[in-house]
Amino acid sequence: MKIEKTMTFHIRRHTNATLLLSLEVPIETVSKILGHSDIKTTQIYAKVIDKSKRDAVDKLDELTV
Repeated sequence: MKIEKTMTFHIRRHTNATLLLSLEVPIETVSKILGHSDIKTTQIYAKVIDKSKRDAVDKLDELTV
């Protein structure tokens, strides 16, 4: 599988933050790594993880149908 999308600095930064949060690194630590002055900025990445968790649980519903 070949990735056709250009990997910009922002994409790599977003991916890094998302992966750290999915590995349960504390959001405060991720915020410091990213250099965010306000944790609300980092919480945007956490919402991606929350959605992924909800989507995973929703897939379980498909097994019982």
